[in-house]
Amino acid sequence: MKIALIAAIAKNNAIGNDNKLIYWLPDDLKRFKALTTGHTIIMGSNTFRSLPNGALPKRRNIVLSRKESEFPGAEHYNSLEEALVHCSEEEIVFIIGGEMLYRTAIAQSDILYLTEIDDTPSAADAFFPDFTKEEWIVTETEVHSKDEKHHFNYSFVTYEKAPQR
Repeated sequence: MKIALIAAIAKNNAIGNDNKLIYWLPDDLKRFKALTTGHTIIMGSNTFRSLPNGALPKRRNIVLSRKESEFPGAEHYNSLEEALVHCSEEEIVFIIGGEMLYRTAIAQSDILYLTEIDDTPSAADAFFPDFTKEEWIVTETEVHSKDEKHHFNYSFVTYEKAPQR
C-alpha cells in the first residue's frame, strides 16, 4: 500500500481557517479529483463535515473519529492504524486532511501531492506539518501563473520519500 498526502498549502504551510479551505483554485480541485477518484480517501471528522455535499463520489470515503460514528456514505474507524488494516496492499490511500491527520500520517507516507501557493494568508488556524525536504525527492513540478480564475501563482509539486541510506 502506498500512502499519499494531498493538500494545498501556503508559503507558511497554512491549509485552512474556520474549517474551510483558504484558497479556491479550480485547477487544484480538478487535480484533486483526478488523483483521488477510484481510490480510498481518509479524513478526519472536521474535514468530512466541511465537504459541501458529504462523502465524495467515486471514492471510498473513510472518516476517523473517536467521538462520532455517523458519517453518511463513509466508513468510520477510530484511528488511522485501524483504517489502514481495512485497506488492501495494492492500493494508494489518500490522506485528505485535516491538520492532526496530516501530522499523524506524514511519517508513514510515501508520496506528497502538494499544491504550493505563492501566498501567505492573513488568517489561518490549520497547517500542513513541516517536513524535511531532504527526506523527499521532487519527482514532478508544474508551475502555474495567476489568471482570471486563480488569484495566486501556484505549483503542483509531487514529492516521493527518498530511499533510506
